[in-house]
Amino acid sequence: MLATDAEALAAYAAHSEQTRQPRDARRAFANLHIEAVYDTLTESRSRYLRLPELTRAAARRFPGLVPTPGQLAAERERAQADKEGLDIDLGVFCGAVLRSPTAGRHLIDAMLLPTPRALELLGTFRRTGRVELRSILVERRGVAAEVTFRNAHCLNAEDDTLVADLETAVDLALLDDAVRVGVLRGGTVDHPKYRGRRVFSAGINLKELHAGRISFIDFLLGRELGCLNKIARGLLTAPQADAWSERTTQKPWIGAVDSFAIGGGMQLLLVLDRVIAETGAYFSLPAADEGIVPGLGSLRLTRLTGARPARRVILAGYRVEATGPEGRLLCDEVVPPEQMQEAVDRAVTDLAAPAVTANRHMLFLAEEPIDMFRTYLAEFAVLQPVRTHSADVLAKTERYTTRKDAS
Repeated sequence: MLATDAEALAAYAAHSEQTRQPRDARRAFANLHIEAVYDTLTESRSRYLRLPELTRAAARRFPGLVPTPGQLAAERERAQADKEGLDIDLGVFCGAVLRSPTAGRHLIDAMLLPTPRALELLGTFRRTGRVELRSILVERRGVAAEVTFRNAHCLNAEDDTLVADLETAVDLALLDDAVRVGVLRGGTVDHPKYRGRRVFSAGINLKELHAGRISFIDFLLGRELGCLNKIARGLLTAPQADAWSERTTQKPWIGAVDSFAIGGGMQLLLVLDRVIAETGAYFSLPAADEGIVPGLGSLRLTRLTGARPARRVILAGYRVEATGPEGRLLCDEVVPPEQMQEAVDRAVTDLAAPAVTANRHMLFLAEEPIDMFRTYLAEFAVLQPVRTHSADVLAKTERYTTRKDAS
């Protein structure tokens, strides 16, 4: 019998005293019973629930296990420093799901399905070749779908809206049969230092994090399981097929880096098949300075640069110049700004070849097996929300948001 919202809220509140015991009890329960819980919520894995639906269902069916939607809505209205840390409990639950080979793989599948918004917009995109979202523009140009970031006010930094829009755009590119290659590029920005210039991405919007508007489910974890994993592994379009290559629709992706790719912007590059940077561009993962975990950057960067450079980037904030020796490990071509579009067009022609999709699938299968991805994310799900509530991170976001040049 399902609990009412009031019953679920009361049960959760009863378990939410300011001690470690309630959270430890939830962790112990999840670790012991997560497969039974997941099978109950998904009707023995016959239903695919995305993270938001899964956690809402868990709040109603197993009161006290995770926060209720009402509590999360109230929590979202608070600044990060004033939150109760409810997403730490979400992380415990999601980490337990991902640690289970059966439940974790099923959740990964659920997050690879097309989003409802993309399915609603697909007819328009197929007909017109253009969809304009709040922070993303996706346009068909020949056989390419060009996805342009348009968070001009904040150097194309990532927030909940951009992450949701990016997943929709990726879905449209993968679902449209006329598209053979995807292209990611930053649009022009308003920042005084870069006004009128294209910028790829400044990474997570620290002002939004400070204000408490960066969601764990929709952004911090959902981004990795959603838009980034769809770029890497493709869209799940035939869930019942036997072979992964038959179950998914995959296409190669190109990144065009103008100015810089910082944080989440650099993380994006690690799942792309071709990266072109303009002269003077640079890459960085400022995890050591921000105090949070750089998504799957810690997993993916090492295979591109080797262990020692990856440690310099992640642990010490080392900035990689596109024209430097380590930059060549992160991008395939460096061109003057005026030649960027020509270089992108050449790359589209190269990657539109018929055998590219099959071979990039096999490359990614060798580089990042699904269970490696799953077990890494299980640990990330638990650790990242703890870091976002840590005193050092709160102090750093306060400092960033008061800086004159904060994004």
